[in-house]
Amino acid sequence: MKGFTTRALHTHYKPNKEDGAIIPPLHLSTTFQFGNKGGFDYSRTVNPTRVILEKTLAELDNNLYGFAYSSGSAALANVVALLGRGEKILFSTDAYGGTYRFIAQVAGNQGVGYEIADLTNHKKTEESLKRGNIKIIWAETPTNPLMKVVDIVGLAKLSKQFGALLVIDNTFSSPFIQQPADLGADMVVYSTTKYVNGHSDAIGGALTTSNKDVYIKLKFLQNAIGAILSPFDSWLTLRGLRTLELRMKRHCDNAEKIANFLSKHKKIKKVFYPGLFTGEQKEIVDRQMKRPGSMMSIEIKEKYDVKKFLSSLVYFPLAESLGGVESLIDHPASMTHASIPKKEREKIGLSDGLLRVSVGIENVEDLIGDLKQALDKT
Repeated sequence: MKGFTTRALHTHYKPNKEDGAIIPPLHLSTTFQFGNKGGFDYSRTVNPTRVILEKTLAELDNNLYGFAYSSGSAALANVVALLGRGEKILFSTDAYGGTYRFIAQVAGNQGVGYEIADLTNHKKTEESLKRGNIKIIWAETPTNPLMKVVDIVGLAKLSKQFGALLVIDNTFSSPFIQQPADLGADMVVYSTTKYVNGHSDAIGGALTTSNKDVYIKLKFLQNAIGAILSPFDSWLTLRGLRTLELRMKRHCDNAEKIANFLSKHKKIKKVFYPGLFTGEQKEIVDRQMKRPGSMMSIEIKEKYDVKKFLSSLVYFPLAESLGGVESLIDHPASMTHASIPKKEREKIGLSDGLLRVSVGIENVEDLIGDLKQALDKT
């Protein structure tokens, strides 16, 4: 893959000739002497460590410009701030609860318009766009937590037809699995807390683009809003990137085996995993994803005790977040998606019995063994 991992990292940081340092330096300074060669002044505006990360992330996405934020939610806030009076953002019915919370309950209360549609449905998406004044389309693919995949090429064509900017949240895939910019996305965003960093020790967000006009506006907003990634968290995220390709391969290998195991288990009602999709969804996966990823959701059959299953697990702690080296399990209805009203959750098929699984890089036989013994006790 062009510019991936090693090449991208070495392009934007070369060992210092004076001291031979191989690891990118950590610049903790909040301010810099005026007139320096790098043009640095104040770390909210620009910081050398953050610049290395931003350029590296942009190259990994095959984009020209990058931004590193204090969280994925901060990246969303900066994108929404691009909207003018009366303009709207369109996002998915099956979206992360924090995305819904910010757009509907924060930006919406401040007068920002929004619409919600099933972005995997071309007709419904087009109907929303025809209603007018949608300037940004925000799409997760795969979605959280039902793992639906959006046809990025098709959505990019629609966005251009109706004069909207297409933003793809690539958090569940990472740059290793999916390249939305190559498929027509105007912006690619991440919660770098997840796979990009991969070690559950630094919260962060990122956005990359090749649109110069958008870059200029976002550069102003990044500085004005100030929700930037700290130098230390930038350094930790760069450290995580050094093993991204290696980690993602192991994540995917494990997830594919676990999904196959769970799909055949008599106590499992359904497994939501891109690697098991059929029909049009499978065609999209095959077309735009290098691997099916390592996120999945499962439903246990109604007659079995979900709480007993969760309490019996050893290697899958009940916890929010995802994408770290450790496996995690989440109950979306009461955790990550609790901010979405129950009626809205039920409309999109997000049942109270749905569990989201983030498969880590541990020994896969240990993970399958843990799931088996927990299901036996359920």
